[in-house]
Amino acid sequence: MLATAGLLAATLTACGSARAGTPVPNGEDAAAYVSAKFDNTLDALSDTLYANDTRKTRLDTIVRFDEKRINQTISSVQLGHPPARLSRNHSNLDPNEYLDVYHPADSPYEYLRLGPVYASLAPTPWVQTPWTSGQYNECYWEGAQGMCKLLDATQDAVAAGHAMSANRKADGSLELIANVSLANFIDAAVVTFPDSIQQQFTADMKAQTFRTRVALDPQGKLSEIQMQGKITGNGHELEVDIHYRLDGTPSENDLPKLPDPSQVTVLADSAAVNDFYARMGEIQGR
Repeated sequence: MLATAGLLAATLTACGSARAGTPVPNGEDAAAYVSAKFDNTLDALSDTLYANDTRKTRLDTIVRFDEKRINQTISSVQLGHPPARLSRNHSNLDPNEYLDVYHPADSPYEYLRLGPVYASLAPTPWVQTPWTSGQYNECYWEGAQGMCKLLDATQDAVAAGHAMSANRKADGSLELIANVSLANFIDAAVVTFPDSIQQQFTADMKAQTFRTRVALDPQGKLSEIQMQGKITGNGHELEVDIHYRLDGTPSENDLPKLPDPSQVTVLADSAAVNDFYARMGEIQGR
C-alpha cells in the first residue's frame, strides 16, 4: 500500500506587477521572474500561516506504481476564529477505509472517527485525544498538509529553474506552470513510498517531471494546485494525478455534532496516543 503525507503553505500574497490580462515572462525569463516573485512570497508565508482563513477544500490523490495504487480524497473545512477544523480522508478504492478528524473551535480535544478498516484500534467508532497541535502552523493539520507539500515541491522546482510559464489573467488571477521532478516530489514527501518502491527509482526517473499548475485568485490567495504526469524507467511506470482546490463556502452544517460519550474511547495521555498511532501505522503499511 502507498501512503500519503504532507507540509508548507496556505495563502499567497499577490505576485508581480504585470498588467491584468498580460503574460509575465516565459521560458528562462519565467524562471528568473518566478524565482524572484514566488520565492519572496513563499518565504513570507510564515507571516500568514496563522491567519486561519475560513475555507472548504478538496484534495484528490491518485498515484499508481505499476499495479499498486492509492486513490483517496481528503475533504476539509476550516471555519471561524479561532477555527474549527474537520478533515475527512476517504479511500476511493475501499469504502471501509476512512478516517475523519475533528477539532472543535477552542476545544482541548480532537476527535477521530474510525472507518471499518481501523475498527480494531478502539472498541468504539470514535476516539478522543488531547489537542496538542495549537503551537504548530497550519501545515501540521491534515486538511492542509497535502497542499503544503505540493507547494514545497513546486518551490523547489522553481528554484531549480523549472518554471515554464506565469500568466496573469484579465480578472487579476495568476497561473504558474512548472515542471516538478520526481526528485522534488520525493524530497517534499508529497507521497511517502515504501522502501520496496523507492529502491526502483533510477536517477533518470528522478530527473523526469510532472506538470504542475498553481493558481492564485485576484486577491493573491491560493485557489488550486494540480500535478499530473507519468514517469517510466527501469521497467516500471509511475503515474500521478493530484488535485487540490477550493470547494465552495463552508458553514456550520459542514461540521459534525460531537459524538455521544458512549461512542468515544478516550486516549488520556501521550503513551496511549503513541500506541494508537503506532497500531494505525501498522494497518496503513500492510
